[in-house]
Amino acid sequence: MLSDKLEIDPEVCNGKAVIRGTRITVETVLGYLSAGDTVTDVIAGYPNLTREDVLACLDYARRVGAARSVTLAAA
Repeated sequence: MLSDKLEIDPEVCNGKAVIRGTRITVETVLGYLSAGDTVTDVIAGYPNLTREDVLACLDYARRVGAARSVTLAAA
């Protein structure tokens, strides 16, 4: 499920998904994007990130969302 840009290590950020080689969580990046920041804004705030890193965070969120589908029961 993780791209080569992301990793999960129980010893880093309590096992949250992070951008590989950093302590920047996917959650942090998604928080900025959901607040209205652009990919360029996120990279400006974290110059060691690339566009591909940010897009990997979005893809991870998409995959997690797709894996957690909701089934509605008939009333």
